[in-house]
Amino acid sequence: MTILSRRVLPLLMFVAFAEVVRGAEMEYPLAVAAAENGTVYIADRNLPGVWKIADGKLELLFQASKKFRTPLNAVRCLAVDSQGRLYAGDSATREVYRFNEQNQPEPLAKGGVGIAMAIAFDKEGNLVVADLEFPGRVVRIPQTGGEPVEIAQIQAPRGLAVDGEGRIWVVTHGKDRQVVRIGADGKVETVVSGRPFQFPQSIALDGQGNAYIADGYAKAVWKVDADGKPSKLTEGGPLSHPDCVALQK
Repeated sequence: MTILSRRVLPLLMFVAFAEVVRGAEMEYPLAVAAAENGTVYIADRNLPGVWKIADGKLELLFQASKKFRTPLNAVRCLAVDSQGRLYAGDSATREVYRFNEQNQPEPLAKGGVGIAMAIAFDKEGNLVVADLEFPGRVVRIPQTGGEPVEIAQIQAPRGLAVDGEGRIWVVTHGKDRQVVRIGADGKVETVVSGRPFQFPQSIALDGQGNAYIADGYAKAVWKVDADGKPSKLTEGGPLSHPDCVALQK
């Protein structure tokens, strides 16, 4: 994988992802997460399981069962915390898992998350999760595990990220707004109104007030500046249906 500059890494992360897929028997890569040490993790929805890329080499980290209601049978999202630990959301078991040192998933949410679409972390290290199950909500799970606590109801949340101020940015498929932000007081404000995106699926933040959004149907990655103005960062080949975007710090 060749990285041209940190400035365009959100795009390059996905492009490298696509190139690896062609040579490595992946079936349906759906989500990506990057650790600070350069390791990249990829969720494969149809395998099902999780792949790992380290030092340019691809290997299978976890092979899930094809039997429904077994761990990670329907893996949908990944995240890596500040300690380098990997997390995965799974709709087959209504769970969020953390991988242990033996690369085995351990449940954290007591079966309380219907369809986990994205995972992030607050300043205290607790998990923040987008739950797509109707009516749609964002929940918090203690880092030690426990019952999810609702932060806000958000229509059709697809992706989320937490900024340096602890605000939660959410990509939604709502009727009249597609990016919202939840403040520390739980109030929801609109960042991007209307419907400029065709099928937004994930979001990453760069620490400079900019957000990056993968838009599957538009075959594009968008940049949303600090004023909430969206513009296409790139579109078309080699992106055929970008599902996810990640920043490597």
